[in-house]
Amino acid sequence: MATVNLSDYKPLQISNADSFRIGIVVSDWNDFVTYNLRDAAIQILEKEGVKKENIEIFSVPGAFELSYACMQLCAAENHDAVIAIGNVIRGETPHFDYVCSAVAQGIKDCNVMTDVPAIFCVLTDDKKEQSLARSGGNLGNKGVEAAVTALRMIEFRRNLNK
Repeated sequence: MATVNLSDYKPLQISNADSFRIGIVVSDWNDFVTYNLRDAAIQILEKEGVKKENIEIFSVPGAFELSYACMQLCAAENHDAVIAIGNVIRGETPHFDYVCSAVAQGIKDCNVMTDVPAIFCVLTDDKKEQSLARSGGNLGNKGVEAAVTALRMIEFRRNLNK
């Protein structure tokens, strides 16, 4: 378990963030976690200069569906980055392992098969308390990290194309 606040970051001060277009795909499953991640990501994106109208939110039923939605958004190339937000908490069956593996591979595939960065913000915790600690609790909010990563990857991609 992490022992530091995951949300500590220094402002990026990106000069052209107002032109960035970000898609955020959010799982409705475990929304007591995922909506906190979503809200933190949006807050950081706006704080860094991304216009509210350039942030699009898409809901999917669960974590497994994140891969499909993200691939569709990445393939359409209407966004500069796509953030996948989900939460899977270990249960009593191997279902946890299958879902987590499939989602990780699916988001990886978006990055390998398209030119749009897909950001993995899926908490895969053993207990509800761990998810809460990482979605606004004592360990910060991984949504902050996802937003910062999206911004940095957009800059990376734009710098490659100069």
